[in-house]
Amino acid sequence: MNTALKHWKEAATLIVVAGHKAGLDGLPSRSPLVAASAAPQVGDRRARLPHASWFDYRVLMLKRSGKSGFMPNAYVFPGGMLDSSDFSSDWLEIFKSVRSSPGFGLRSVKQPRETRPPIFATDRLKLGSPIPGDVALRICALRETFEESGVLLVVPQKEEGSVLKSAEELCVSDPRLCSTELSRWRALVNKNPSNFIRMCRELQVLPNIWALHEWGNWLTPKGRYGATRFDTAFFICCLQDIPLTLQDQAEIERFQWSTPSDVLQSYQAQELWIAPPQFYELSRLCRFPSLSDLHDFSCRRGTEGCELWLPILLLQDNHSISLLPGDQLYSSASSGEVEVEQTSGHLLSDSQDESALHRMLISDPYSTTLQITITPRFNHLLPVMDHTSSHDSKSQL
Repeated sequence: MNTALKHWKEAATLIVVAGHKAGLDGLPSRSPLVAASAAPQVGDRRARLPHASWFDYRVLMLKRSGKSGFMPNAYVFPGGMLDSSDFSSDWLEIFKSVRSSPGFGLRSVKQPRETRPPIFATDRLKLGSPIPGDVALRICALRETFEESGVLLVVPQKEEGSVLKSAEELCVSDPRLCSTELSRWRALVNKNPSNFIRMCRELQVLPNIWALHEWGNWLTPKGRYGATRFDTAFFICCLQDIPLTLQDQAEIERFQWSTPSDVLQSYQAQELWIAPPQFYELSRLCRFPSLSDLHDFSCRRGTEGCELWLPILLLQDNHSISLLPGDQLYSSASSGEVEVEQTSGHLLSDSQDESALHRMLISDPYSTTLQITITPRFNHLLPVMDHTSSHDSKSQL
């Protein structure tokens, strides 16, 4: 943990996607023929939101309590703040058989350390931690996912060797624990995060850090959601099947496994609320309705690294404009050279303009539009920007 930070609280989030058998929720079976010909292509800026029936996976979304001090009632990916126990030397004993592997067996990131976001680049050893930062961040994401949803992603210690060899295979959740046992351990971990270490030791399992792939790094804008601001590492994990998920009536009011397009359309229909990072990342996932394609992409792209994104918020009339790195106004806005009264006119330029645009236009809490003309860095995904479904049920089903 970097306790020297003044404005930020370090956190980790996990985008959990899982295979879903067609017909379980009444959706029509996904047609590989249709998906291959009509699914959004990675480089296509004109792509529309795919129909829910094209997806063969679901993404885990959690509704935060209305009493939460940070984004109450929002639907989010599981995650939370780093805890000192995530950096505990006790993990060295649990990971003893893989400690000799470089980086605990994690695949090396190609991005040079000098351009890495601080949450990844910080030398944790100099802060007194024997646990590498990228390991501790993954432990945090897995622990918080377990606390908030009951989804436990671990592997038996005796199988750790095979896990290192099959890190690119779809993850399988451990089916050995019943809901009663999971609930007992979950209550203990919620009471004290260090009990996550105790659980792994007693059950002789390892947090499956190898199943998590680096996805991004979002920072909370100043004054957006109160005084608390987070520097959050985003990871993604692809599971073969939807795992046992437990309802929580405390910090999390409910959970749901939905397609990315279903969540986005529910947001537009004002049936639920998602924050801009969730909106952006779900729009990215819509590029891959196929679980295997998304998993293959995540494995490859995770080694590229990522960019630190601190949205810069500007106001124009009744709109909020969230500038992201690469936008033509981002550097001047972040240095304080752009004033609110100077933002009229050109900020709402057409997204097809030749200028460099990377922004979200938010006209009200349930209306967000993406304007992007730049090429994503680190081989990342371009979001689907047209949120009109490209599959009309009357004309194409």
